[in-house]
Amino acid sequence: MYTDTDRCLRAARAKDARFDGWFFIAVVTTRIYCRPSCPVVGPKPENMRFYPSAAAAQQAGFRACKRCRPDASPGSPQWNERADLVARAMRLIADGVVDREGVPGLAGRLGYSTRQIERQLLAELGAGPLALARAQRAQTARLLIETSGLPMADIAFAAGFASIRAFNETVREVFALSPTELRQRARKQPGPAVPGALTLRLPFRAPLCPDNLFGHLAATAVPGVEEWRDGAYRRTLRLPYGPGVVALAPRPDHIACQLSLADLRDLSGAISRCRRLLDLDADPAAVDDLLRTDDELRPLVDKAPGRRVPRSVDAEEFAVRAVLGQQVSTAAARTLAARLVTAHGDPVADPGGGLTHLFPAAGALAALDPEALAMPRARRATLTGLIDALAEGRIALGVGSDWDEARAGLTALPGLGPWSVELIAMRGLGDPDAFLPTDLGIRKAAADLGLPATPGALTRHSARWRPWRAYAVQYLWANDGSHAINRLPAGNTCAGPVRTRRIPS
Repeated sequence: MYTDTDRCLRAARAKDARFDGWFFIAVVTTRIYCRPSCPVVGPKPENMRFYPSAAAAQQAGFRACKRCRPDASPGSPQWNERADLVARAMRLIADGVVDREGVPGLAGRLGYSTRQIERQLLAELGAGPLALARAQRAQTARLLIETSGLPMADIAFAAGFASIRAFNETVREVFALSPTELRQRARKQPGPAVPGALTLRLPFRAPLCPDNLFGHLAATAVPGVEEWRDGAYRRTLRLPYGPGVVALAPRPDHIACQLSLADLRDLSGAISRCRRLLDLDADPAAVDDLLRTDDELRPLVDKAPGRRVPRSVDAEEFAVRAVLGQQVSTAAARTLAARLVTAHGDPVADPGGGLTHLFPAAGALAALDPEALAMPRARRATLTGLIDALAEGRIALGVGSDWDEARAGLTALPGLGPWSVELIAMRGLGDPDAFLPTDLGIRKAAADLGLPATPGALTRHSARWRPWRAYAVQYLWANDGSHAINRLPAGNTCAGPVRTRRIPS
């Protein structure tokens, strides 16, 4: 979009927050870059330059605006919408792969040469993988400086800098303030804090309808791994350097996030997974505008705009849970998952709640005894086949995975039908166009709205919803009275009784 100068100028003049993260505005006279919604009086058009990423603006010699904090804007929706090489690379960079494994590690995960990765990122984003990772390190450092009392040396290490000198130089170059000055500015605006936790605000593009998002997560929560407590969804996180616990609560203009991490080097990756879980980088205006063109869907969109797709922090975990949920009620699926967690999950400490374990990794589940599972023999075979394929690396479901290859690998496994594969694609891989035409709730909702109710006819009709069919699913589920996961839960424990519903494989 940043190459469309007229469109960028219109967004800047309107201070339209919907475009925050889509592109960045740099001012040649002040050497400052901003988000489109920056409240500062706009510069003359001839003094404005547009960049596709904060990293590109920083690399061109501009520093972040102290007023609008463009480095903290929602991420570009493109990396969630697209499945090409650049999008896969951006998802991996956000997950911290470059900091942990370097550019060769990023290239190895994607199956391309380092030169090809650098060339494509530079062509589209104006910055290579190292510059993009550096911009992320700067933002991680800022979060730690402003939200913790850690010594600066510890922050530099946790944010991924190789030295204190590089940390100081980067912070001063990007923010035009020293680390100490950043901390002093933050302390002038104190906020509530939780001992031992980092308190953050996760931005999103309005509108956001939290009902189905948090309602779904709470209603399907696996005991010990997830819970709804004190108005927040809480869960454990398996991260590269150690375990973590996160609490996420909806607010009118942000998501309140409290993170407790065993190793602060996991901060940027944990934030990335939380944003992916809640689909916070979506562009609801684009989604809803397209879905409103369908006369039958328009009333649902107008009633509760901004629905997001509840996703997952770990696609492998979600794939296992999808198989456990085949042909059983929500409550039964939670019970089965809880048994796996107790038997094979790693214990964690959670002084502030009732979380007890990490969800077991595929390698740990490979040792389970199928006969111990209270499941039909065919579904046991499906589960063990999936676990073996994940543990051996025959199917890749990570954030940088190829969606088409993942679908093909899942489809080839006995017992994984189109419903399960598309559900994993939608909530595990994050494909915004995943669609479940055989789902009973969707078919019932479609019939109630006067839409085609047979899978084939509904699939043909859904072509007009592309590439946002996963969001259409959320609106259809919301219209299905038997799908009781479309409201915010109440109380301080996990969601109460949920209407059960059998689902196909």
